[in-house]
Amino acid sequence: MKTAHSLAEFTQMRSEIDGATAFVPTMGALHEGHLSLMRLAKERCESVIASIYVNPTQFAPHEDFDSYPRDLEGDLALLENEGVDLVFLPSEADIYPSGPAARTKSGCAAEGLESKFRPHFFDGVATVVSRFFEIVKPAHAVFGEKDFQQLQVIREMVETGGLPIEIIGGPIARDEHGLALSSRNEYLSAEELEIARMLNQIVYKAAENPTEDVLKEAQEMLLTAGFERINYVAYKPEWNRVLAAAWLGKTRLIDNCSIKKAD
Repeated sequence: MKTAHSLAEFTQMRSEIDGATAFVPTMGALHEGHLSLMRLAKERCESVIASIYVNPTQFAPHEDFDSYPRDLEGDLALLENEGVDLVFLPSEADIYPSGPAARTKSGCAAEGLESKFRPHFFDGVATVVSRFFEIVKPAHAVFGEKDFQQLQVIREMVETGGLPIEIIGGPIARDEHGLALSSRNEYLSAEELEIARMLNQIVYKAAENPTEDVLKEAQEMLLTAGFERINYVAYKPEWNRVLAAAWLGKTRLIDNCSIKKAD
């Protein structure tokens, strides 16, 4: 596995890879969910490129950019074990040569849900992803379905921009209790972890019949379970999904579930 620590290094190493490539961007602190995306990328292309970059433009000033989990040595070992060909570790200047600012506007898929509570987020995501696409030039790019609205934002961006990139959604990786794997799960105490594992159960139940009353009841069930604030439990029929975001201590958890249509 090759590792590029600058744009110049990456450009040289990228030029040595022949044929189509699959790209998996990450913010590091890798877990099984990320690794499942690497395997999905490997199924599509012989060559896989990954990146590790904690993107400042998708964090608001009060959010956890400085404390976001980082473990570069461990991450590189995991990526090498998965057979990744090239890892890009860019500097801020590589990604934002004019300084960190969100210059790419997200589209209609960004409206509502996350944007109501994190209005800065999707413009930051769209900016950094479009910059990576410009540099990496992948044939395929893989993103996790846990961040389902983000996945739709990126798909819309690619379609609107006419980019020749296939966007692949990777299924949500979960622990043995069904909790969606997330780098931010590291923030949870043992007691909070037990409560967090109720999230997917309540979302799954709501997805059986996502009426307005059922979604409201799901929010009440989350509060009863021990969640402190509920940002949303919502049904998006165009995505065939129930999506939820809730706070547990200082940790914000998200999850989603597809609707099971009757035969």
